[in-house]
Amino acid sequence: MQNNDDLINDILNELDGQRNSPPEEAPVSPDEPYSPEPEPAHDVITSESEVSANEDIFLNDYQNYYQDSSPAPETAEEVYTENGEYQDNGSYSGDYGYPPTEEYPPQRNVPRKKKKKKKKRNRLPGVLILTTFIFAVSIVLAMVIIGFGKDMLGIGKSDTTKLIIIKEGATTEQIAEQLKDEGIIKSPKFFVLFSRLRKADSMYIAGEHFIRANMAYETIIQNLTTDEEENKNSVEVTFPEGITIFDAAQILEESNVCSQDDFLFYFNAAGYGFEFEDRLPVDSQLKFKPMEGYVFPDTYYFYEEMDPEKVCQKIYLNFDSKLTDDRIKKMEELQLSLDELITFASIVQKEAATTNTMTMVASVFWNRLNNPDDFPKLQSDPTTNYVNNVIKPNQDVYNKTMIEAYDTYQGAGLPPGAICNPGIEAIDAVLANQKSDYFYFIANIYTGETLFAETLEEHEANQQKIDEEIAQMESEQQGEGDVSGIE
Repeated sequence: MQNNDDLINDILNELDGQRNSPPEEAPVSPDEPYSPEPEPAHDVITSESEVSANEDIFLNDYQNYYQDSSPAPETAEEVYTENGEYQDNGSYSGDYGYPPTEEYPPQRNVPRKKKKKKKKRNRLPGVLILTTFIFAVSIVLAMVIIGFGKDMLGIGKSDTTKLIIIKEGATTEQIAEQLKDEGIIKSPKFFVLFSRLRKADSMYIAGEHFIRANMAYETIIQNLTTDEEENKNSVEVTFPEGITIFDAAQILEESNVCSQDDFLFYFNAAGYGFEFEDRLPVDSQLKFKPMEGYVFPDTYYFYEEMDPEKVCQKIYLNFDSKLTDDRIKKMEELQLSLDELITFASIVQKEAATTNTMTMVASVFWNRLNNPDDFPKLQSDPTTNYVNNVIKPNQDVYNKTMIEAYDTYQGAGLPPGAICNPGIEAIDAVLANQKSDYFYFIANIYTGETLFAETLEEHEANQQKIDEEIAQMESEQQGEGDVSGIE
């Protein structure tokens, strides 16, 4: 059985053949005898010679009739054998089934010129190209769907908690971009679509929210549309300038925010993805507590029994906001690392009696750092106090190298880390890099008066003056005094 293509081709060829074949001379019907045009009558055949002559006439007529189709056959026998079987009884089976007569030659099936069959085009290359294209598109679509699915479900993403602050009146598009910038999601448009399907566009609550990247979109939206602190007791906590990280941990525990040990662990662990963390030193083996100095002094609002990671991130966020582009630019111009800046500022914070004198106190230490041959050591009393009051009591294993590095009476230059948590005034005092000729200063801790000197002789005279003032005040108040400064 022919296939569909061959059948269609045969039909088309048949139609083409019929269109090109010569028209019939007369209509033919199987029910009616064939009636050709009348031919001139011949005499009745009476003899053998007349039969031969009549045969010649028959052949001539036959040739004339088919002169446009094919050459005339040489004999009558050839005619019959080409178009049908010749029967002795005179019957003829031709195109129309009519017997031949003497008056009209039999019809002949004219051999039709076989039309050249169109060569079939090889469709295999096209099929292969189409199959390859469909396969490639399917792979790409599958990867896209898998990627969106993993992002939507939070599969394979970080479990670190991020603090997200939604601004008042923020649109879903803005929130989605913020989540992308924080590394929470990868496709803001897909998140917006999901949010609209959830009908959550008008439900987002401005304020602080804690989100993890491995949360599903459903969970993220639920957190951003829920006030986490609504049913919890809020706690106001203030960290004063100059406190240590241990002081801050104790304040949090006493305020029932989180335990002291948990805070110290999570705060020093870092790794919350804030920009300033990228500037922290990789090697901090000599630092006593890696994040000492980064508990930015300020008033915070926590809530009772809060996750310590969330507590840490609120403090980190505050510090990160204070490290502006302008401060970073000044820091880099002074060729200070972030850790050096905070360490320097922590010393200024402890040494300056008032904020008004911080810039000049910082200038004294700048002058000493810039003249290491004449002043190899900073000789700051607060560094020695930090070693004795903080490091030694909290050190699990005695580390002589660390202790000598922190004590600026023993080690050269800045300590390996901060000795307290400085405020913004102390940080800006260091960045000001005030020019002066002073290498010494001494302050009256009772009055806050600070005296500066260029030479050791001037400094000793100032120290004697301060000592007399303090002695007089102690005598009057019967109190105890103390002197801070550098020698």
